[in-house]
Amino acid sequence: MSLFLLRKPYLFWFILGAVIYIPFLGSSHLFDWDEINFAESAREMIKSGDYLSVQINFMPFWEKPPLFIWLQALSFQFFGTFTDSAWTSMEFAARFPNALIGIATLLTLYRIGAKHFSPKMGHLWAFSYLAAITPHVYASSGIIDPLFNLLIFLGVYYLIQSYWKNFAGKELLISAIFIGLALLTKGPVALLIWGLTAVVYFLLHRHEWSRLMSWLKALTWVSIIAILFFVSWYGIIALKFGSGIISDFFAYQIRLLTTGDAGHGQPFYYHALVLLFGCFPISIWAISPLISRKSEVNLATKEERDLSVWFRILFWVVLILFSLVKTKIVHYSSMCWIPLSFFSARVLYDWVLGFSTWKKWYSVGLLVIGLLFSFILSLVPYIGSHSFDFIPMIQDKFVQGNLQAPVYWSGFEILIGIAFALAILYSVARKGAVNAMRIHYLMISSIVIIMLYMRIVVPKIEGYTQATVIDFYESKVGQKVYIETVGFKSFAHLLYFQKQSASPDGEALLQMKRVDRPCYFIMKNDVDDAMKYHPNISFMKEENGFLFFKHK
Repeated sequence: MSLFLLRKPYLFWFILGAVIYIPFLGSSHLFDWDEINFAESAREMIKSGDYLSVQINFMPFWEKPPLFIWLQALSFQFFGTFTDSAWTSMEFAARFPNALIGIATLLTLYRIGAKHFSPKMGHLWAFSYLAAITPHVYASSGIIDPLFNLLIFLGVYYLIQSYWKNFAGKELLISAIFIGLALLTKGPVALLIWGLTAVVYFLLHRHEWSRLMSWLKALTWVSIIAILFFVSWYGIIALKFGSGIISDFFAYQIRLLTTGDAGHGQPFYYHALVLLFGCFPISIWAISPLISRKSEVNLATKEERDLSVWFRILFWVVLILFSLVKTKIVHYSSMCWIPLSFFSARVLYDWVLGFSTWKKWYSVGLLVIGLLFSFILSLVPYIGSHSFDFIPMIQDKFVQGNLQAPVYWSGFEILIGIAFALAILYSVARKGAVNAMRIHYLMISSIVIIMLYMRIVVPKIEGYTQATVIDFYESKVGQKVYIETVGFKSFAHLLYFQKQSASPDGEALLQMKRVDRPCYFIMKNDVDDAMKYHPNISFMKEENGFLFFKHK
């Protein structure tokens, strides 16, 4: 193995990434909203033949640009999704682009670490990213952020390269291209993160102030080129649908920054906790170099020290920015994962080389956070296998209904969390100093535990939350009927019913006295009585928290 690592490092990380990220992509349905939202937009691209526009419910969807959705549409076509000759499931095809992006991220981190530090540092960086929980989960998902994060990171990295060469044109152009692609992936936040990182670096280095004009010129040219990507696409869309779509897009971006959109208002420290728990175990030892520059004395070259400064700034810019905005969702701080994994690798690298020692509070952090996390991993299947005992303790009527779903638990699922707890205890149990190999075993255990949990437990969780309605939608595929949700937002009925064209929404259909085909309505069991007892519909059934109605 060590010889293979030495001679074929890129092939090693490609194979390892494929083995870890790809196998269980289709083990559960896509999750509402984000996963289903993007997959449905890709399906509608294929169905309508309009690959320029992003649509949802066959109407213009202005919240997201098209790059990731193009990749999903390409994946659907490659695997033959929505045809009788499909190679694999729709879920697998929708998540496959992110698996490739995850592999590309591992290769990128290895390359940069090996180039500027050493091959060992490159391996530790890729290994740290692979072992963290949320980056692993997202690389097996169907949402935009892994691509968005990689593009922003590459934009920052090539800006650094350009800065080292007195803002050389080639690297500056590459940086602009990556940020332009990031703008086409998720929008102007990419340019904001990139620009703030550069500005903070400049402000913190007084010796750079004499080069103000060089900085302004470089940042201006990158911004102009990057914005051209974004403006070109939105300009074409505006010509097609009207300029109102642009004002709607920017109004949406402002709403996310200034309000707790869609119920996602959280406290200021929300993202710090998300990173601490979500990037376990590497978050425990990566904290120290993120808040202190003392370890940089161990770095041999100015280039190494400068990279460390840039990546620290990138981490804090993202964390502070998204701690300040009102809307807080887990993946908003996901750009922090790459610099966080860098500092994890830095600690492990210094530790292996004898430049630093294992600190006691690392062990305390591993025990406290790790055992709590292990407890949660075991608690979820325990609640699932004893759901009827927990229902009386829950006040939410809809969740009570969800827990009545007939999901089979063998009882062994609880052992996944217990196994992780044992791995944590083993890693910190010591006679003298903590052994580096034990920490590596813990990181390997983290990878295995995530894979097992996603294969065994996550599909069962999905069985409670949405499998009931998805089964209903799939049973109506190909039938000339309407299926709409009322009282809650969902995209699942569009994708899993494989809706063929635009139609009135649920609220509009509900008010119609007559409809031209059978019409089904899905509501949650906590919906207002005015909806539930509407004179135009008749009750069909209640199942696992969902109410099913048919138009009279």
